[in-house]
Amino acid sequence: MWGGASWFFSSPLISGSHSLLDPVTHFPLFFVTLGFQIAPRTFPDSQRVSGMWGDLGTPPLLCLPPSALQKEPRGDSYPSCCDIGLTDGDLPVQLESARKITSIPASCEELLQENNTFCSCVRDKIHSFWPDFEEYLTGNDANESVIDITGAKARVQNVRTSIAHDLVFTLTPNEVPKELDTSGKRNGSNVKLPRGLFQSIHNETDYVKVAVLVLDVGQVGLFKDPDQTGTMLDNVMVSVKVGGRQITGLNDCVELTFSHGLLPQNVARQCVFWDTKKGRRGGWNTSGCLTELRDRGTMCCCDHLTFFTLLMNPSLDNATAQKLFTIADVGCGISVVFSALTISLYFALRFAYKIFKSNDTAKIHVNLTSSLLLLNLAYLLNRRIFSLGHTGLCKGIGGFTHYSLLCCFTWMAIEAFQLYLLVIKVTNIYIRHYMAKLSLVGWGFPALVVTITGSMNSYGKYTIMDMANRTTVTLCWIDSAHLVVHYVTNCSYFGLILLFNTLVLVVVAWKLFSLQRATAGKEEKIKAWKGGLTVLGLSCLLGGTWGLAFFTYGAMSVPAAYLFTVLNSLQGLFIFIWFAVLYYPKKGATTSSSSSGKNGKVTTASHS
Repeated sequence: MWGGASWFFSSPLISGSHSLLDPVTHFPLFFVTLGFQIAPRTFPDSQRVSGMWGDLGTPPLLCLPPSALQKEPRGDSYPSCCDIGLTDGDLPVQLESARKITSIPASCEELLQENNTFCSCVRDKIHSFWPDFEEYLTGNDANESVIDITGAKARVQNVRTSIAHDLVFTLTPNEVPKELDTSGKRNGSNVKLPRGLFQSIHNETDYVKVAVLVLDVGQVGLFKDPDQTGTMLDNVMVSVKVGGRQITGLNDCVELTFSHGLLPQNVARQCVFWDTKKGRRGGWNTSGCLTELRDRGTMCCCDHLTFFTLLMNPSLDNATAQKLFTIADVGCGISVVFSALTISLYFALRFAYKIFKSNDTAKIHVNLTSSLLLLNLAYLLNRRIFSLGHTGLCKGIGGFTHYSLLCCFTWMAIEAFQLYLLVIKVTNIYIRHYMAKLSLVGWGFPALVVTITGSMNSYGKYTIMDMANRTTVTLCWIDSAHLVVHYVTNCSYFGLILLFNTLVLVVVAWKLFSLQRATAGKEEKIKAWKGGLTVLGLSCLLGGTWGLAFFTYGAMSVPAAYLFTVLNSLQGLFIFIWFAVLYYPKKGATTSSSSSGKNGKVTTASHS
């Protein structure tokens, strides 16, 4: 819980620090107008054109700068759109146009100006140019076998359609693709074209042109889907074209392997292709592509040919993470207050009702609340203590935070064990010195773990970074050199507890609703909604909301992170409500007629 931020941020980074948001290992995280009207040239039906555009009627829109529409020169200057230098308002499909596009500087921001009609038109031209250029390379009019210009590298070669082996080409940025020997080991980025692709067109032709293009799209925002939140690996797109055909529905997929270093575990990787039919300028699509994740690479298996890339999406961006930290701070503050109220209410009831002293279930609730109080305080103090710059204090608060977190997990498991004795086992549940033994486990076992961890010098500075290697927050926690400690003592430990607690909760819910059916129609029947609220309250006690950690992957990662943060940071409030409803004396009630929730015979597993 802590603030929803705790526990949730551990993930190995290339830089040795950590990044948002590792779904299961997050250390604590409760922890993204018109200047001039340009009219296209139009042609009457009698002047419909064909040729390079086919029989499409009107030819493509020409991009004319504002000065071209003026009858008289005005003497002022207009945006040149990165000095791309159109030819009569167009980009002819030829090598010289490719040179112009790839020479656009990364610092150019003019092409991003949607309110500038001329620049917007140029941007449309650039997007449509590359599919046409891909077609051009495999056409009969092209004589180039190698394209080696800044930002674009390509190899074009004739291939026998009766080929008996797969074709493999390298995809190294800033290098012309070259064919590899398929019998050797393939290292680095590459693309494999299955021999079945060529054999399927063997009846049509003996030879076919194959073009492999590696394109650096730079930083100017080209080929960016309006809904895109991720970034391309190395800003590289890969085009594969065989002849002038549209290749789709392949039985043996085209394999594109993108090589990269170790990525943060919170980074989702997805193989995509550029769909020219999506939106105004096109957009990314995953249809027909499968993604196979590897430690130092990603393989895309696609059943068609077009422009491909690998998108990397951090589960949370920096702005979202800061919002979650704010929610966590507020929620933890609220939990601190209500956790203290729960403990105060317990001692008040214990003083007022002697029978309350033997209620072990209430004692377990208070111990869980106490561990939550410590965890929330540790979270709220953590960053403030780190800001003091004292190494010893940082190690101390890191260890204390770890101890509080383990105590929470352990007391959640004890809650489930108590529920098992009362509802599932029921008989022969007396255990000598029951509460003393539970306290030894609940408070002693985490102390043992933290002592061993501390002896390994595992606590210290822990930096959480985003994909741009910018520091999001720095905490005192298990440091980057001891991630195994985090995985074993936090992730694995909680996973086992969650499994046990879930099994107990399922059995209890089944018994509860079975009782409801058995008493249906009777005066004492249990309302369905009351049973539902009971199960909901028990799931909070048993740490069910912490299980949301396992849903912070993929498209639902951000909603799940917000839900995790809100629910877990307010867990102290929820337990206060549960405790007050269950134990606070009803109006007119007496000690002897207290509800079963206050009856020592029902809620006590033994005498401590």
